[in-house]
Amino acid sequence: MDRRQAVRALSVGGASLFAGRDAVAAALAPQAASTSTPGLRGTAPVKIRDIKTILTAPNRIRLVVVKVETTEPGLVGWGCATFTQRALVVQTALEQYLKPFLVGRNVDEIEDIWQSSFVSSYWRNGPVLYNAMSGVDIALWDIKAKRAKMPLYQLMGGKVRHGADCYFHASGASFEEVEQSARGAMQRGFRHVRVQVSTPGYAGYGARATTGNAGQPNEAIGPTNPRAIWEPAPYVRMLPKFFEYLRGKLGDEVELLHDVHERITLNQAVNLCKALEPYRLFFLEDPFPPEENDHFRLLRQQTSIPIAMGELFNTQHEYVPLIKDRLIDFIRIHISQIGGLSAARKVNALCEFFGVRTAWHGPGDASPLAHAAQLALELSSYNFGVHEGSSFPQQTQDVFVGCPEVKNGYMLAQEKPGLGIEVDEKVAAKFPIPAGPPNFDYSWGTTRRSDGTVIRP
Repeated sequence: MDRRQAVRALSVGGASLFAGRDAVAAALAPQAASTSTPGLRGTAPVKIRDIKTILTAPNRIRLVVVKVETTEPGLVGWGCATFTQRALVVQTALEQYLKPFLVGRNVDEIEDIWQSSFVSSYWRNGPVLYNAMSGVDIALWDIKAKRAKMPLYQLMGGKVRHGADCYFHASGASFEEVEQSARGAMQRGFRHVRVQVSTPGYAGYGARATTGNAGQPNEAIGPTNPRAIWEPAPYVRMLPKFFEYLRGKLGDEVELLHDVHERITLNQAVNLCKALEPYRLFFLEDPFPPEENDHFRLLRQQTSIPIAMGELFNTQHEYVPLIKDRLIDFIRIHISQIGGLSAARKVNALCEFFGVRTAWHGPGDASPLAHAAQLALELSSYNFGVHEGSSFPQQTQDVFVGCPEVKNGYMLAQEKPGLGIEVDEKVAAKFPIPAGPPNFDYSWGTTRRSDGTVIRP
């Protein structure tokens, strides 16, 4: 082959190469749905037409609800974006930032919408961004299940249990008050009861304080003006006596839980866990704040008490090490705090491989939409542990039509497409978030030790 023939051959080959590249590009390009193919209906992409934020406070709980409207008439999705301490900031993040970024996107692209929203602010993660993302994410899963005409748990693989075992909150100013509350829960069919009691002479968490005053929103509470006083030592001394009393009165069949709420030292936690071992707790929650995660390695070596942790977690850097090293027994993440159902599904799967059970954070400031989303995971996941919650107050049920039912201690899914919940916007408007400031629960950040040191809740 001479030089001229070689050049000619390369030219032909190059043309073939470029033709091949063009053919690949053409094959990958989106194709318009055929309108003439028999049996094909509804194949055109459904897109996000609008994103609305609804602030409502039934039963005085500040909730942030997201409504995703689509280009398909009548098809909407509902999600929970509740960060009750910073509700107005989440509203701004949704309306001023995520909405312009997402309008026009295909509703089926849930994973890509999550990932692109995550990096859209460059500085990523944190409770404001994650809650805003959660509202959209849960709403998109609601939409997908509605399009499939099936309850959301079916998209997660179907049921492995008929209902999610719930735990009831029993609290009181005395041992006797807590006992009576727990007995009432047991009579209603609850097999798990979280018990919290006041520490005599101190403010507290999870039970009515026996003394102390958190002050007023217009009052400057600081190290030289402490009002609500709490001390760890009296609490740690009292708690074993409390559980000894309850086991003696309630028997061994009921599962008892307790929330420390991160307020004690490593040494106190070790001693407390050892003292509580005879009373067979279902779990002890949050012995340490998330800033002290390394303590769990030492605690794990010292006690057989099951440990639950995670309601303040935001990022995988906080919870992955505890899960993979098997340092906790229950993950307590608040699903809107990590970005919604898409993130929670991944955490759930990771936990299963490392023998960690789920006990998603589900207090009053998790809306029924959040409860329904985590319930879909709980019904379809092998490594479910327990569901926080016992019922929804009437005002909340009026706003969130179709709340999951709780029967005989189990939370049951609504056998309807999607989450099974629709939000009555007219009723929601009857319960506006109270005018502020402060626009948040003032008690956090004002509870202090007797020397004025602020308590980390």
